[in-house]
Amino acid sequence: MTDHLSQPAWQGRIDTGEGASALRWHQWVQPLAERQVPGTALVGLACDEGVSRNQGRTGARQGPQALRKALANLAWRGERPLYDSGDTTCQGTDLEGAQKAYAEQVTRLLDQGHLPLGMGGGHEIAYASFLGLARHLRRLEQRPRIGILNFDAHFDLRSAEQSSSGTPFRQIAEYCEQAGLAFDYCCLGVSELNNTQALFEQAHRLNVRYCLDRQMQPWNIAQIEAFLDAFLAGIDHLYMTICLDVLPASQAPGVSAPSAHGVDLMVVEHLVRRAKACGKLRMADVAELNPALDQDMRTARIAARLLASLAD
Repeated sequence: MTDHLSQPAWQGRIDTGEGASALRWHQWVQPLAERQVPGTALVGLACDEGVSRNQGRTGARQGPQALRKALANLAWRGERPLYDSGDTTCQGTDLEGAQKAYAEQVTRLLDQGHLPLGMGGGHEIAYASFLGLARHLRRLEQRPRIGILNFDAHFDLRSAEQSSSGTPFRQIAEYCEQAGLAFDYCCLGVSELNNTQALFEQAHRLNVRYCLDRQMQPWNIAQIEAFLDAFLAGIDHLYMTICLDVLPASQAPGVSAPSAHGVDLMVVEHLVRRAKACGKLRMADVAELNPALDQDMRTARIAARLLASLAD
């Protein structure tokens, strides 16, 4: 089920005395309609059934609305249109149905020329985002080279009978194998203590490129940039996903699984912007925002800043 644009979330300050150059997101965003000029399109997956299945702390289903509220008052500096295409909601425990509906919405947005920016919800959003992008690109190319860039403390490659927030990239790997596509996955910020040896072995079998959280420090930024650039050079299309638990718990407390170490926002934002600048970004999302666990909207504000850095 898809809900339409929620007007109450898009409210904020209006600086009438400063003219037309003093716009904020809530003044620029429009509800999505058919046959509109291509722009940036927000699309939410209001779901945390995947987090529940993964034995995490639920509440991420409220993430899209909290993210809209945090975005609303940010200064708008873009020129292209900005749309809100609403949220796909999870009915009961039907995670698979919600992922299917969300993926279909992503494909429609891409077919219309928009840059979709997803708002979670748990990290189960990643499988649905990739599915929507792959279906769009496979109509245009026989074997599109899609790279997955994940900022995350976890590989999310778990094996399980049901899909969850811990399985999306294993599901993507299986989809790629069936579709004859390369599985190009790069994960930045991996916590050695929060991924079992079995998950590291799975990552090695799948040729996953990764950097540990303790490696991603400001004094090591040149090496991380070179690592990222090498990954981006080998792909034609980029899907970027940001799991907010990649950040330290002191910066992002409002997540299902807070990080004891994490990667500083300064480093994450720098790399997000660098990846965006490669010109290959086709789809991005932010996952694991849990407003019920947030403090003074700290996590929501960071999520909004990162998402805003990706808007055209």
